[in-house]
Amino acid sequence: MIAFDKFVLKNGLTVIHNEDKSTPLVAVNILYKVGARNENPDRTGFAHLFEHLMFGGSINIPNYDGPLERAGGENNAFTNNDITNYYLTISSQNIETAFWLESDRMLSLAFSEKSLEVQRNVVIEEFKQRYLNQPYGDSWLLLRPLAYKKHPYQWPTIGQKIEHIENANLQDVKDFFKRYYNPSNAILSVSGNINRIDLEKQCEKWFESIEGGEKIKDNIPQEPLQEEKRHISVTKDVPSSALYMAFHCCSRLDKEYYSTDLTSDILSAGKSSRLYTKLVKDKKMFSSIHAYQTGNIDKGLFVVEGKLLNGIKPENAEKAVWEELDSIKTNGVSEVELEKVGNNIESILTFDEMAIGDKALNLAFFEMLGDANLYNKQLENYKACTASEIKDTANTIFKESNCNTLYYNSEHA
Repeated sequence: MIAFDKFVLKNGLTVIHNEDKSTPLVAVNILYKVGARNENPDRTGFAHLFEHLMFGGSINIPNYDGPLERAGGENNAFTNNDITNYYLTISSQNIETAFWLESDRMLSLAFSEKSLEVQRNVVIEEFKQRYLNQPYGDSWLLLRPLAYKKHPYQWPTIGQKIEHIENANLQDVKDFFKRYYNPSNAILSVSGNINRIDLEKQCEKWFESIEGGEKIKDNIPQEPLQEEKRHISVTKDVPSSALYMAFHCCSRLDKEYYSTDLTSDILSAGKSSRLYTKLVKDKKMFSSIHAYQTGNIDKGLFVVEGKLLNGIKPENAEKAVWEELDSIKTNGVSEVELEKVGNNIESILTFDEMAIGDKALNLAFFEMLGDANLYNKQLENYKACTASEIKDTANTIFKESNCNTLYYNSEHA
């Protein structure tokens, strides 16, 4: 159980505080409620571009990393389809450096054509290296628009096309910053060796004078029910063929999230899991195989993906996967399986509670979902899942009409 308190500044910035005296460090996490799902379909990749731009210097601090490193701190950031998140860790005696840096770049970036050009080139190079020139790198560029026809989850965080980043201009960037990067659209979460009184003083000194901004209400088009199986096949210069199967499933806040997550673990968590035992070890059809859900704010995907051994046809591999999915639908799972994956989840959640960085991020994320205390209810929700619910979940998700399949064929197979 993570103890925390919460307060809101006059400008709308939500602050979550978890005091941990067992460490000399403090983790500072700022979550902005903007991800790829908030982007214009003709201007994709902006949330990720901004992740980079936020390190390009602010009006008063041209170099973000330098002062933080001199104070003994370290930092990073990530963007996904739902959020953009910045985090740092620093010693408690140097905590003011963190608030100075984060508040100044929230106040105003140093927008310039040079900074935009530098970061635009960085993102374009990342797009090429990770998505176009890396084996299987474009799999999600193919799979997302296959599964999503209306919802902006149809493009990955990097963007839909390189041209969207190449054509980004300074006014586009300024408009995006003004809309999303403000106190009312952010959550500041702090975990570590700092008390409530000191935290309030730092927040009031460094953040409260920043203009709050408007509450964002983006009209996100929701994905209609899929009613037919979709399939595409490509052939690329990759070491081995791969199979991807994506099913529409629940959102992060749906009750079914927990049974869906446990289903993915029963299928592929560890060498005693169903897919590994049957398809890797026994039938020797895959060299590796994984099942997972995306866990998005809106309805996400349940994905089964695996690399095929040479000589295995993707249609035969898909048939073998369906046999395992149908087995859960028909016969359910055993209490032993359910207990095993439940214990593994408990272990993971326990370790998460030990790290101040994980605590700060998770408290911010669940506050974004509506209630930071949902973080403390996770284990209870997992433990409440029954074998019957796992079976019901499988029957809801694993339908031919709900499946999006990608055969990623190797030229060398």
